[in-house]
Amino acid sequence: MPALSRPAESAPSAPSAASLPWGRHYLAVEPTHFRVEYVINPFMDPADQPDRAVAFRQWHAMVDTLRGLGAEVDVLPQRADAPDMVYAMNLGLGWVDAAGERRAVLSHMRYPQRRMETASAHAWLRDHGWRTSYVGRDGVGPHLEAGDAFAWRGDLVVGYGPRTEELALKHLATDLGVRVHGVRITHPGMYHLDLAFCPLDERRALVCPSAFDEASAQALLDLVPEPVVLTEEEALTSFCANSVVVGRTVVMPACPGRVRGLLEDAGFEVVVVDVSEFHKGGGSIRCLTNPVDLVLGRDLEPVVGGEVLLPA
Repeated sequence: MPALSRPAESAPSAPSAASLPWGRHYLAVEPTHFRVEYVINPFMDPADQPDRAVAFRQWHAMVDTLRGLGAEVDVLPQRADAPDMVYAMNLGLGWVDAAGERRAVLSHMRYPQRRMETASAHAWLRDHGWRTSYVGRDGVGPHLEAGDAFAWRGDLVVGYGPRTEELALKHLATDLGVRVHGVRITHPGMYHLDLAFCPLDERRALVCPSAFDEASAQALLDLVPEPVVLTEEEALTSFCANSVVVGRTVVMPACPGRVRGLLEDAGFEVVVVDVSEFHKGGGSIRCLTNPVDLVLGRDLEPVVGGEVLLPA
């Protein structure tokens, strides 16, 4: 990738930014039927199956860690016919609207092997008081996978390309009534935004520019006042962007030494939780957890009619 205006060695300046207000309530799916049954990303190999007992222990250790930090974790049962459902981040995008109603846009998976997951998510959310909607369904309409969408400084940042289609961005902007910044993902190994972007606080985020085309990488770096820039190797070998943040604690599957130094200098505590069995399916801690405590008017600024901004 050509040189961008922010160098990879740039570091956060001081631990002064406010913590993210969201990321304290998650949905997760217990891995009772987790396995690698097909290939829809570069990490999957049916000949290299996860150890189910180890995966179960790792998942419970992750949930216990989040709860120990004060986060709430709701657990959905996994369908026997949906081995990837454990990657709960992609079930949908949830938020609380201006009237205080819990709402969710359910994902419309690009690959049919995963589409049955949304039916179970719909039933669970409905039974727990959520109002659901779709941008596409049953193979009709634009594809949207929620691992491509993050709240950032009042707007949504949405990756599109490998899994989410550009047309879905307009649907999201209109449905939520917010501004959507679209960034085009081009790297086959970082096929969701959550593998290359992780908000940390109100000024900082982990960003891997190698995941995007040049214009999108620059646009994303311009959105983040103090980016912690990851190399391609750091993002791919450690899954370190696929982390979650509770207050000033970053829960990570691994943390390269250089990245740990930058985070600690910025006032974060790093907690590493091994979820390596889930890397065989192409996801890590963020993929395994879906934050559902976004609030319109707090984390997302209302925009009449919605708006989509794409890199020039």
